[in-house]
Amino acid sequence: MPSDCIPFRKTNYFSSFICDYLDEKAELKEFYHRFPKLESFEAQILEKQQSFSDQNRSVLQQSFIAQYKDFKVSSSTKENLDKLSDHNTFTVTTGHQLNLFTGPLYFLYKIVSTINLSNVLKERYPSYDFVPVYWMATEDHDFDEINYFNFKGKKIQWNRPDGGAVGVFETEGLDKVFEIFSAELGSGRNAEKLRFLFQKAYLNHHNLADATRYLANELFGEYGLVIVDGDDKELKRLFIPFVQKELEEQVSYKNVLPKAEKLAAKGYKVQVNPREINLFYLSKGVRERVIEKEGAYYVNDTDIVWSKDEILQKLQDTPEQFSPNVMMRPLYQEVILPNLCYIGGGGELAYWLELKDYFDTVQIPFPMLLLRNSVLMQTAKQSAKIEKLAVTTTELFLKQHELINRKVRQISNIDINFDPQRNHLKEQFKAMYELAEQTDVTFKNAIKAQEVKQLKGLDMLEKRLLKAQRLKLKDHVGRLTSIQNELFPNQSLQERTTNFSEMYLEYGEELIPMLLKCLDPLKGEFTVITN
Repeated sequence: MPSDCIPFRKTNYFSSFICDYLDEKAELKEFYHRFPKLESFEAQILEKQQSFSDQNRSVLQQSFIAQYKDFKVSSSTKENLDKLSDHNTFTVTTGHQLNLFTGPLYFLYKIVSTINLSNVLKERYPSYDFVPVYWMATEDHDFDEINYFNFKGKKIQWNRPDGGAVGVFETEGLDKVFEIFSAELGSGRNAEKLRFLFQKAYLNHHNLADATRYLANELFGEYGLVIVDGDDKELKRLFIPFVQKELEEQVSYKNVLPKAEKLAAKGYKVQVNPREINLFYLSKGVRERVIEKEGAYYVNDTDIVWSKDEILQKLQDTPEQFSPNVMMRPLYQEVILPNLCYIGGGGELAYWLELKDYFDTVQIPFPMLLLRNSVLMQTAKQSAKIEKLAVTTTELFLKQHELINRKVRQISNIDINFDPQRNHLKEQFKAMYELAEQTDVTFKNAIKAQEVKQLKGLDMLEKRLLKAQRLKLKDHVGRLTSIQNELFPNQSLQERTTNFSEMYLEYGEELIPMLLKCLDPLKGEFTVITN
């Protein structure tokens, strides 16, 4: 199947921060350890191998076995779980929220990137093994971000009370969501498969974490994907020394804040600002910040308070009740996994790039950071329309008014570009400025005002002519608008809006194999796939 690529910078949908990172700009080199090039992984492997203990491997493997005990495990995943006890096995990890029915399409692209990179690394370094890992954000509490998905322009939403970590949310009420979704799906083999997946995931499992594990396992289990739930007592126990250091020394704040300030000084947007203590306290229906005041530790918006000795004892007794926030979660991941590379979206990598000094201070290797694959999928029918309209891949990504204006200019039988007139006008006024210099200098202001007025007049005339041509070519403009709206719903990237179910209706069981075949995790460009 044909595919095309476009540099991320040319899409105009990615920040200069991420584009500069991809270009390996010198001003960002201090914010990461190694750039994700295939030849650089050997040093990363050796560094992680020396720092990751056999004890951690043993705890990790036993926790994984426990987490999978009620699930059907593919032979590939079982093999990868077994390999994790070997000191020559490493992980490649991505993470994502527990979005209802996976949320936007990029959920798939993250995991495909992770699986593909694991396979590429195995080819390059055959004496080692590489396990693709999906980290479920079970301790997240932003329910409004995950309680819906979009299907054919409609918002399919789960309404229930909010509060606490989302992974333990009971799936009660999702039967009504299923009825709505099922009615929208229509008939056919692919529609029935989607009904089966939703029903088995959300109506046959008690909580959102188990439902998400089932769904991701059904979609990717045959490719050896290992799914991690960090909300695990034994895994949290491995993290106790780092939580204690955070409580006693506020080490993340002291290291991340200066790094964030450096980014800001270079003109980049800071994605996340650290707090003095970057921990939450978890209990039933509650995930609230831990705050230190004058030697006492409080849980925000509750009556819970501890002395220093009491909270440290609490940490030893129930480590599972301490939850890292966005600043500490990356460290938690790297402490419990033999990880080499984290694959994420632009926003994720932006906050990871604040963390290197923090990792250095606590002596945990900083992983490579790889931007996930981004994809625009178009059918053969859509591709034929685009070709007929003579729209290039790069032009597809223009803002709609820019695309329309450009194509109207290209196909009009008259010249709508008044740049020659503008240049001629400026030359005339240049002579007038020279005359003013020889006579009355104060006359320059009057000349300037007249120049601005006449240039604005030309701008207005050009806009009116362009508008008239747009009306004359309204059929062409309508087709142009229609195809771009199909591919960029709500004038946003398809992958950030559309749910995988729409693509599954089109491609069925071939969807994921097609993505695995087409996407190169180290390509560093936006991919357009036509099928």
